[in-house]
Amino acid sequence: MNWARLTLLTTLLLVMAALAVGAWAWQAWDRLTAPITADGESVVIEIPRGASFRQVVERLERETAFEDGLALRLYARYTGDDARVQAGEYALEPGISVLDALERFARGEVVQHRITVVEGLTFRQMRRLIEAHPALEQTLKGLDDEGVMAELGKPDRHPEGWFYPSTYTFPRGTTDRDLLARAMRRMERRLEEEWAARADGLPLETPYEALILASIIERETGRDGERAKVAGVFTRRLEKGMRLQTDPTVIYGMGEAYDGRIRSADLRRDTPYNTYTRHGLPPTPIAMPGSASIRAAVNPADHDYLYFVSRGDGSHQFSRTLAEHNRAVRRYILGEGE
Repeated sequence: MNWARLTLLTTLLLVMAALAVGAWAWQAWDRLTAPITADGESVVIEIPRGASFRQVVERLERETAFEDGLALRLYARYTGDDARVQAGEYALEPGISVLDALERFARGEVVQHRITVVEGLTFRQMRRLIEAHPALEQTLKGLDDEGVMAELGKPDRHPEGWFYPSTYTFPRGTTDRDLLARAMRRMERRLEEEWAARADGLPLETPYEALILASIIERETGRDGERAKVAGVFTRRLEKGMRLQTDPTVIYGMGEAYDGRIRSADLRRDTPYNTYTRHGLPPTPIAMPGSASIRAAVNPADHDYLYFVSRGDGSHQFSRTLAEHNRAVRRYILGEGE
């Protein structure tokens, strides 16, 4: 055997193999760094818990334009990213490469969904909002309010008012319980902070009483400039032993019977929430107040107004005496004397 020829042949074969591997690697790199979504289109990939990396690659090949799973598996095995991929929902925007996507999977940069809980909602309305959100996992459906609070570790707490209104972001699969617990912790912290900065001499004994008053303020006015002024009216009334006589508490006490109107009979019908028939604060909050209303409740404006009535444009007319108030009612409610 001609050893020189064998050596040459072997060398040529090795060179050809190296060139072939190099060519494949070059082409594979092009595929790994090329966009995997169509122009102007985004793709959402959901990686289930417990999915193997091969399953992740197969999902990418099925739902995007990427076609070289072997190259991706080899690359991820070399970098260790195959063991770092996290479950969740990922948005792949136009122009992203499969390597960009892999980096995102490894960092856990999942899609963040949003839910906005506005000030003044009741707990019942908040529960409906949460139940309607498609990205939240429903674990509390069918439980009554007491059952929900027991799940949150507060079995003896009335739920109304205890959940902070805000916009919350969360990944798909977050439970309704986790979202409620997060909102409750925020309200507890905010109430504690505002109570610590309260004015002296308030006719409020506890932070919970401040929360109750704040919820009434929240339902009475949506104008930031009026909150402290409205709080001042209720504070003066509490100090003088006058009934609060506020319609939102009556409405809350009516429950499902409220049809958008308050009649004279409703004002006379006694319930724990009827502040026309009972002195002091109602037994619980009537809605979820925001920070501005909580702050107003513990730092009311210093004035001598005892009455206010809606002007019909979102603002209110404030009065010091009943005679002034009656004139304001005739003007703004009954339309007399305009």
